[in-house]
This record gives sequence, structure tokens and C-alpha cells, in this order.
Amino acid sequence: MAKTGHDLIQDYVKNLDGSPGVYRMLDAQARVLYVGKARNLKNRVSNYARPTGHSGRIARMISETTQMMFLTTKTETEALLLEQNLIKQLKPRYNVLLRDDKSFPNILVTTDHEFPMIKKHRGAKKEKGAYYGPFASAGAVNFTLAQLQRVFMLRNCSDAMFVTRTRPCLQYQIKRCTGPCVGKISRDAYDESVKDAQKFLSGKSTQIQETLAKQMAAASEAMEFERAAALRNRIRAMTQVQTSQGINPRTVPEADIIALHLEGGHACVQVFFIRANQNWGNRDFYPRVAIDNSHAEVMEAFVSQFYDTKEPPKQLILSHDIENADLVQEMLSDKLGRKVEISVPQRGEKLELVSGAMRNAKESLARRMSESATQAKLLRGLAEAFDLEAPPERIEVYDNSHIQGAHAVGAMIVAGPEGMMKNQYRKFNIKGDDITPGDDFGMMKEVIKRRFSRLIKEDPDRTSGSWPDLLLIDGGAGQVSAVHEILTELGVDDVSMVGVAKGVDRDHGKEEFYVVGKPVFALQRNDPVLYFVQRLRDEAHRFAIGTHRSKRAKAFVANPLDDIAGGKRRHAGFMSDASSAA
Repeated sequence: MAKTGHDLIQDYVKNLDGSPGVYRMLDAQARVLYVGKARNLKNRVSNYARPTGHSGRIARMISETTQMMFLTTKTETEALLLEQNLIKQLKPRYNVLLRDDKSFPNILVTTDHEFPMIKKHRGAKKEKGAYYGPFASAGAVNFTLAQLQRVFMLRNCSDAMFVTRTRPCLQYQIKRCTGPCVGKISRDAYDESVKDAQKFLSGKSTQIQETLAKQMAAASEAMEFERAAALRNRIRAMTQVQTSQGINPRTVPEADIIALHLEGGHACVQVFFIRANQNWGNRDFYPRVAIDNSHAEVMEAFVSQFYDTKEPPKQLILSHDIENADLVQEMLSDKLGRKVEISVPQRGEKLELVSGAMRNAKESLARRMSESATQAKLLRGLAEAFDLEAPPERIEVYDNSHIQGAHAVGAMIVAGPEGMMKNQYRKFNIKGDDITPGDDFGMMKEVIKRRFSRLIKEDPDRTSGSWPDLLLIDGGAGQVSAVHEILTELGVDDVSMVGVAKGVDRDHGKEEFYVVGKPVFALQRNDPVLYFVQRLRDEAHRFAIGTHRSKRAKAFVANPLDDIAGGKRRHAGFMSDASSAA
């Protein structure tokens, strides 16, 4: 009989040396249970070979281990980087995992044009210019941009639009742009505005406000009241940006404030972005943790994974000590190209900043746990209403959208114990040439067939968590019959399916539910489960309509020349010549 658990690990220890590296623990199905790093592989793995002294989580992990894999590295920092890459790629069950890894927006002031533009930028910093950020959300950066345009009146139009303007646009009319495209401002005066905007984004707002105040006073004395009023409005707009930022630290010019709150096997991490002595917003994260994970362990995993694809600031101010702080600091310093300081403050303004972030983390986790409890109750009610064996972990809701068959799309949204799983949403461009325009049954068949054919191909053993427990189909008996036909054809007979139809007079609240082999039924109008299903159906409808509108909008601006080889280039040249002639 093959060895498992402690006995297996003891055999591996005999052949290990003291090199740094990464180890993986696998179960009987070759699924990765855990990825870990070690300064000394032999010493680290020896801990797992002990039969006692482990937490319940680690003991379970050891008992499930049937195989281990090892990779040695030259340095301990390389081991840390490799560990985090493998965790993100493999998503092992027993690791702390950061589930939200979106990029953050920046403000970009371009430098490749004689009249630079200011705009929001997300993603790789490939464009030439000065970047300011990150901002915590698109809302935060959009608000700041709107106020900056009122203050500095820089253009936000594209270079192509700038070239083709022959008269000022609406932005000029409402005093959000100085009209450089039509010569309403000299290049030198525009450059001064650009420099002032960059000073403000660099934290030198006091100087700019003092200059504007002097100009306003001079304009007032010269009885240029309209100009004085415009300068007053610019000062107000700048003040509004500063007050909206809330916390503006005096002694911390650049840092990320990271606070962690653990409770009952759940975690919330609050990150505040401090740049140029200004608070550019905060974001909360909910990494996957176990009840016995320590603060230091979670903090190390979060910091390492969070900055894997993001540029770190000069300073990280943490609420708790971090495991292997020296390795993490070295890794981040190498990434930034200059020293990154990691600190856990005990007094002063930095402690105040961390305390504020901690308070936010605690309150955010309490709200999320309350919402999760409500969601769990709704899922139990859903299982009871639809006669499911257990509350569903993954619900997929399908809807189609088209106008008389044109620009047809299918949409899938996903929900689970933590609410809507927006990173799992999918859209389907209807491709079937044999589908009659407007054939909702045919469209639904195509969407379901494509979805489940891919699931069967990519995850036949159903180990990735991508298989649904429940399908909600927007439609009645016809749609349910069409979906049942496809699932039967594919050999999928263990996924529950319910059709949701509008019911009598298509009245919201009189939904009827269709299940294969059962009579049509309805729920009480005041049943919370009915409201839950309505929200799911409406979300699917919203996503489908949005996808359809996007596809339709692209079709409206398409040009027949684009379908010809080299047509885009020739068409662009033709338009350019036409513009020149005009």
C-alpha cells in the first residue's frame, strides 16, 4: 500500500538538503493542496513529518498528501517569488489566497504632444507621460479628473480629435478646457497650466492656491470681475478635491496603509493609497483564509500577492508584523528599483493612519459577514423551494438579447455564497448560421451547448469549482425543454435547472417556475426567495442588454472598407486626405 501523510513526508525528508526552494503537496487526484517556500527545504519539510503538534487544518492537509514536488532556487527571494506565482496559478485549497487582483487606475499627463492631455489610464504604463496614482477606484479618479479640468482646464480629447477641430467644443464652452485645438491659448500659457496640474498631483497644492489667490486679487483690483470669479471657482474646485480626500497626512508623502482584521475564519484587508501627501482612496479585500491562519501569515501572503503585478510605493505601513519581512522587503525593493520600507508603527501620525484603516477593515468585515449570513439563508431557501439536495454553491443564470434577431448575444451571470461573482460572468456572440433570426430557443441551445462542451473538455472531473449546481433560465417551458435537450445530448444529467417565466400578464411578482417532469409552480409574492430569484434574473437581463448594446454600437460605426485587406489603412488615409482638403 502506498504511503501517505507523515510516513510519506519522512521519506522525502531523507533526500532533501538545506537549499532554499518551493514545495508542493498533492492529493490522490494530483490536485495541489498547498504551496510553500523555505529558506531551508529540509528543515521546513521536516516539520510536516512530525505526527503531532499541528493545527487541525495542517493535520488534515498532511493526511491528504500522497505526493510532494520540490523546486530549489538560488536565493530565498526567488523562492518567495516562485511561491506567489504558483499560488496565483494553482489556487491551492490550504493557502491564503487573494481573490481580487484588479489593476488600479492612474491619472496620465501625456508628454508626446505640444499640447499635453490629461486622462484616466489603467493597465501597463506604455504611453509616454507622467503617471500619478494609483487611485482606489474609477470613481475616485473620475471625480479628481473632473475637478482638475475645472481648475487647470487641460484638454481630454484624443490627438485625432484635436487635429480635426475647427471650432471649440462643448468643454471649452463650459470652461473645462482652454481650447488649444483652435488657438484660444498660447503654447507657453498652456504649458504653465500643465506644470501647475503636475505640481498639484505631486502634492504642491498650497503654492498653486496662493498663486491663484494673488491673481484673483489683482483681477478684482483691475475690475476684471469675470476673470476674478473664474479664478475663485478654480480655487474652490481645488479645495473640493482636497476635502473629498478626507485624510491628508502631513508626515507621510508616499505610502500604502495596509490594515488586517481577522474574525471567525474570515479576513478583511483595507489598503489606503497615500501619494503626494494626499489620500487617493481606499479599497477593501477579502482574502481566503482558514480559522487558524495567523495575522503575520495572512499579511505576508497578501502583500506578496498584491504587489506581484503592481508597483509598490516607497513605504508600506502595516497594522501587524509580517512573516519573513526581510525577504518581502528585498523582493519589493528589487521590483521598485529602490528601497521599500516596511513598518508597523507604535505611535504618531502613522499609528493614527493604521488605526483608521483598522477601523474600516473591522466595519467592512462585519458588513460582509452579515451579507454572507443573509445570502446563506437565501440559498437554503432556494434549495428548499426548488427541491435541491443542498444549497447551491454556484448558480448560473442565462439570458439572450437581440432586436428581431440582429446583434444577438447570450449572457451568463454567476452567483454563490458571497453574492454576485462578476469575474465569472460570460458573454456569447451567437454564431449559428442555421438559427432563424429571433429564434430564442435556438440561441439558448447554442449558448448552453458551448458552455457545457467547454466544461466537459476543460474540467471533466469537476474539480475546479466551475460546474454549476443550479441553472436558472430566463424563459418558460420552451426554453427549459431546449436546454434539457442539449444537456441530455451532452450526457449532463445531474445539474438542476429551473425556468423563470414572467407569468400572468407578465407582472413582476407573479413569476412561474418550470422544472422538467414537474407541474408549473409559483412562490408566495412576499417570499424572500422570490425576490432573490428576481434579482438574479434582472442582473442577467441587465448584463445581456448591456452586451447587446455594445455589440450594436460597434456595428453602427463599422465601415465596409474595414473588411478588405489593408482597407483600414487605406480608409484612414482617405479620411486624412479629405480632412486636409477641407
